[in-house]
Amino acid sequence: MKQLFLILFTTLTLFSNERIIALSPAINEIIFALGAGEQIVGNTTYSHYPKASDKVPKVGGYFSPSLEKIVALKPTLVIMQDNNQKLSSKLNRLGIKTKVIKIDTLKSINQSILDIGKELKREEKAKEIVESINQERKKLQNIVSGKKILIVFGRNLTLDKQVFVAGQNLYYDEIINDSNNSNALQSNRKGQPILNMENIIACNPDIVLLLVRCQADGLNSEELIKPWLELPINASKTRSIYINSNVYASIPSDRLVLFLQDFREMLEDYRAKIK
Repeated sequence: MKQLFLILFTTLTLFSNERIIALSPAINEIIFALGAGEQIVGNTTYSHYPKASDKVPKVGGYFSPSLEKIVALKPTLVIMQDNNQKLSSKLNRLGIKTKVIKIDTLKSINQSILDIGKELKREEKAKEIVESINQERKKLQNIVSGKKILIVFGRNLTLDKQVFVAGQNLYYDEIINDSNNSNALQSNRKGQPILNMENIIACNPDIVLLLVRCQADGLNSEELIKPWLELPINASKTRSIYINSNVYASIPSDRLVLFLQDFREMLEDYRAKIK
């Protein structure tokens, strides 16, 4: 009887598990955080966290996944972001279930975590993750207020052109607002607007946060901060130029909690500087 129960339990478990392909690093991380990482049979080139992700077969890049590689892995569910709508339609025509999510705002990140949790029958864990994110957002309040914060992407050794920053329609803008401060760039331009030196000076940020991926190019923090200190902006006067080189700083997954903690520490350091 015991052996029969074990066989039945194993069979039911196998049938209840999905064969998932995660088509972005954020989706991959969310699935692992939900405790369903063992169901991932494919992910993308830059899906490296957690470490087990490296052993999963790659189906291409975030913007260029291979339909052939996806189909060859025989998935029962492919989860993707909304930039892959055409791929979703192709997979649906082949009888492969897809789930399309948005993770550009804090609301959509939380909702996507809940939706994936529901899809994978991990609702309680999903609620825990969302609650952790919301609690960290609350901790940003009442540290400093009324300051202009500019969040910059990339490694810029000169600021005369092509400086990518966080605009109004990304979750970074909401994080700034959560802290009772404002985005130094007030613009209708979507995504990651591009500024030049003149634009930056006009914004006159009090705090500049550089989101810089670690690269083996020999550059150090001083070299990256130097061009900002030469600008006639409030942030240079108080030397309030900060660098965050953690990979999770640009991945809207459960690890958003870590970025929110980093952001809070930055605000606390700034508060100490201006006392």
